[in-house]
Amino acid sequence: MKAILDAVLNKWISRKLMVFLIATGLAFWGNLTSSDWVIIATTYIGTQGAVDIVERIRKTGQQF
Repeated sequence: MKAILDAVLNKWISRKLMVFLIATGLAFWGNLTSSDWVIIATTYIGTQGAVDIVERIRKTGQQF
């Protein structure tokens, strides 16, 4: 079960990164407004931070 969950999370993370990179490219070429890019970038950074926190908690074995 853990392997399946890890595979799903890794796929989700890579999709999130792909959306961020596409948004950056669109903003660079002028097809995306700066305010939209800020929303996408903030979402990417925030969710990536949450994923990192969960990974650290799982490594240390802490339980809440």
